[in-house]
Amino acid sequence: MNRRVVWTRSGSPADVLTVIEEPEPEAPVYGQVLIRATAFPVHPGDLLGLDAFPATAAEPVPIGVEGTGLVEAIGPDTRVAPGVEVGGRVTVFPLPGGWSQWILADAEMVVPVPDELSDEVAAQMLTNPLTAVMLRREAEQHPALGYDGYLVQAAAGSSVGRLVTGVMQYHNVGLVNVVRSDRGAAELRKRFPDVPVVATENPGWADEVRKAADGRPLSVAFDPVGGKLTESLLDLLAPGGRLVIYGELAEEPISVHASTLLHQALTVRGATLGRWLLEASAERRASDAVAATLIALEFQDQFDVAATYDLGELATAVKHAVQPGKVGTVLIRP
Repeated sequence: MNRRVVWTRSGSPADVLTVIEEPEPEAPVYGQVLIRATAFPVHPGDLLGLDAFPATAAEPVPIGVEGTGLVEAIGPDTRVAPGVEVGGRVTVFPLPGGWSQWILADAEMVVPVPDELSDEVAAQMLTNPLTAVMLRREAEQHPALGYDGYLVQAAAGSSVGRLVTGVMQYHNVGLVNVVRSDRGAAELRKRFPDVPVVATENPGWADEVRKAADGRPLSVAFDPVGGKLTESLLDLLAPGGRLVIYGELAEEPISVHASTLLHQALTVRGATLGRWLLEASAERRASDAVAATLIALEFQDQFDVAATYDLGELATAVKHAVQPGKVGTVLIRP
């Protein structure tokens, strides 16, 4: 039998997510790879909206987007990436309904896992690094970045934020990190002692960001939060600046007067992996998957694991995944 995580009604994830048993998948056909899962991450984004869906679903709805495991079989005549072979370790994204013991995946989305990476890193190898790749590409649209322009990054202590810091530092891009608390700032300084970090719990934090930029223009801002923080980041940007929103953690809407954008000629752009999947060519997706793997290899020490649970501890795992102040990603081993 196969154990899979599903939901059938809206509500708090810890209350509505359940584990069902179903027949194991059939043998893969052309274009498919059958994988026995060894771990999958609980990304907070996986859980967003569960309380906003219709009250009930006609059929159980699977959940999850990423997972890692061992290849059990490859469909006849299926073309796979180099290194994907029966018995080999792989990671998959996107993987709709991926919280499952057995995964029947689209071969194009299956990426080999380097021997140097642990299962804990492999389980996180694509979603967050691909987000970092996407954000770097967005930042490169501003001509000043990498020359005299600086990047300011909100929620910099998150799993994505730490990878972005590593990538930008690797490419010699000036960066000021922003976190919520002094405690979070101290923790981030230990990881990246050469990158300034400011805590928004302190009055005047915006002036601290400007001071940290040492007179250079703040050209680009990354914001996964939204709400009031977005307004503050827009105020920090130099004329012609670009703000990239890639999350919606805040419940309140963004309230910005038109003059803020008009007189400063600011650009606000949304970026998600969902749009990346729709807009990127197969060649671009394959290239970005290679870049994501290189990020995982280079910054293995930034792939923290907050805790590991089994499927019987599902409710505890999803509660932990959205716990404020959590450091690292929650994993489930099926």
